[in-house]
Amino acid sequence: MEKMRIESLPGAELVQQANGRATIHHQMKFESLPGAELVQQGVQDLDHGIESIPSLLVSIGAPRLRRSGFPVPETVIRSPEQRLYQLLSRSDPDGAHSRYNALLRRLVSFERALECAT
Repeated sequence: MEKMRIESLPGAELVQQANGRATIHHQMKFESLPGAELVQQGVQDLDHGIESIPSLLVSIGAPRLRRSGFPVPETVIRSPEQRLYQLLSRSDPDGAHSRYNALLRRLVSFERALECAT
């Protein structure tokens, strides 16, 4: 197998690990991914201890986001699916179900795009 030169990967950086192995980290702009504004706001809200629609979405997606290398705060909201639905129900009981599903689709779109980009 031919080795790829780091210089040929735009935004790539070679990082030496403690075990002596080298890995390639790719710098990318998360802002360009679908749903990024919700995820970024959710991370900020979690950092500040705010329970909001975006922070609940990030809490729902935290395991998958972390596996993809996206920085998610260690502290997430417990039972985020139920709490998100309750929050949506308070402001619009009749539309809560469809809004909940639409928000989850945006989160999944971000997660899939992130996985493809990393």
